[in-house]
Amino acid sequence: MDPLKNQQNSSFSTPVCVHNPHLESLKDDILYHFSLGTETHDLPAMFGDVKFVCVGGSPWRMKAFTEYIAAELAMEDPKSEYPNICAGTDRYAMYKVGPVLSVSHGMGIPSIAIMLHELIKLLYHAHCKDVTIFRIGTSGGIGLEPGTVVVTRQSVDATFEPKFEQVILGKTVLRNTDLDQSLAEELLQCSKELGQFETVIGNTMCTLDFYEGQARLDGAFCSYSEKDKRDYLIKAKEAGVCNIEMESSVFSAMCKLSGLRAAVVCVTLLDRLKGDQVISSHEVLNDFQKRPQILVGCFIKKQLMTKAQPS
Repeated sequence: MDPLKNQQNSSFSTPVCVHNPHLESLKDDILYHFSLGTETHDLPAMFGDVKFVCVGGSPWRMKAFTEYIAAELAMEDPKSEYPNICAGTDRYAMYKVGPVLSVSHGMGIPSIAIMLHELIKLLYHAHCKDVTIFRIGTSGGIGLEPGTVVVTRQSVDATFEPKFEQVILGKTVLRNTDLDQSLAEELLQCSKELGQFETVIGNTMCTLDFYEGQARLDGAFCSYSEKDKRDYLIKAKEAGVCNIEMESSVFSAMCKLSGLRAAVVCVTLLDRLKGDQVISSHEVLNDFQKRPQILVGCFIKKQLMTKAQPS
């Protein structure tokens, strides 16, 4: 099934697609890292109403987002305890309030890729439709003031190419990393309406490493000079890169394959042209980390209010 055909006509519902004929032969599809399964859990009853998914690295941050969005949508008591749906495992954490699912993904491409395989299957088995997914998190900026929120136009690799490479059966497979541009523009408009912090749309560089892969000078190993580092980051900026993180490429590729409308929304914690270490105070960093949550929360609230209005 082509997930893009239905997207061309807004009158159709867009299902979550998987591209794996082997799943049909499974009596019980075990989502091992979520401690969920199609035989042991009623996934349509548990998740069938999900319209928005927010994923982020930290379990604590995703629980905080759940509490925040519950208060914003006035759906549940924001002071109540939200159970971790994945309590049977210590790999990921998952929380739900109304139509909003919040899931942690750990750090780096391998961790988020494992989570996304099982999340996409979960949404598929639950028969979810018209789902919008966000990665919210932190990043290093290039030439931006710390605290700026970057909505990703396109995820690029460390050579500034818009692609995700994966080796499958010994062969390199290239996948597209384009994101939904209309969604990015809607998020930018939400930021303008909020008027609380600077938000820009730009390319995001996704790397395999936090230190050498991001041209840091403060890792255990470093074979390049400060000039080499600066020259590389300036080239990245000239290529349209606004920030650097470690998950956006596989996130973009897998969401595109499954027909999910997707956005990456990350706050910058520092300007990498001015340093490598995060030196802001805990209070300042805590404020910065709330900004993607506030922006995505604004979008979700706006969407739900629009749908609630009589046609």
